[in-house]
Amino acid sequence: MKNDNKFAQDLSFFIKKIGKELNKKTFKKLLRIQRKLTELHNKGLVKINHSVMEVLCAKFLICEGYEVEVEKPLGVNLTCDVYGVKGGGILIVEIETGFIPPDHALDPSIYSAARMASKIARYSIFADKFALGVPPYHLLNLPKLFIKPPRDRSLNEINEVKALCDIYYKNPPISVEELKNARLHTIYVIDVDGIIVREVDPDTYWDVVQSWNYKLKANNKF
Repeated sequence: MKNDNKFAQDLSFFIKKIGKELNKKTFKKLLRIQRKLTELHNKGLVKINHSVMEVLCAKFLICEGYEVEVEKPLGVNLTCDVYGVKGGGILIVEIETGFIPPDHALDPSIYSAARMASKIARYSIFADKFALGVPPYHLLNLPKLFIKPPRDRSLNEINEVKALCDIYYKNPPISVEELKNARLHTIYVIDVDGIIVREVDPDTYWDVVQSWNYKLKANNKF
């Protein structure tokens, strides 16, 4: 019960902090999200580090005119983190905290790339616009395939990413068709400390990450 209380207290404190300038109607939307996340935490389904990012992303989207739900079921064994609807269009945001399970401590980069590929492939088909949400201290390990529009992806590139996904995702596997048509439209950098969300174009994000990796290699940091 102590952990449940800690979660509820922290989430309530954070929502009050980020909702100071909101009108009552908008703030009530955040309170509904708070109640749902607290109920899910009591069932052992969500954790605070992930939930505060969801809440901050939800606030940003609500202020952009979206009707927002969190932890929304999409189908059998598939639940998205943030689901927004605006003008009939659907936006899905999957939050990435950078956590690597202990079972993948020896292959974190490969696992992370496969995880990103599987998320983009599985979730983007349910949305008109698909996004990844990431904290500013974590660099997404994105396969370059998803930086290109579907028409520019070669079969060799698709098969390479499928082989990567097949290492970790076999039931069900990620299909060639899913990888061929999957889209990553935007990236949200979710800064909990600064209470701000920045939208970044995937091409720009890719260039920044590659530049950073190049500098690290050049300095013999790897």
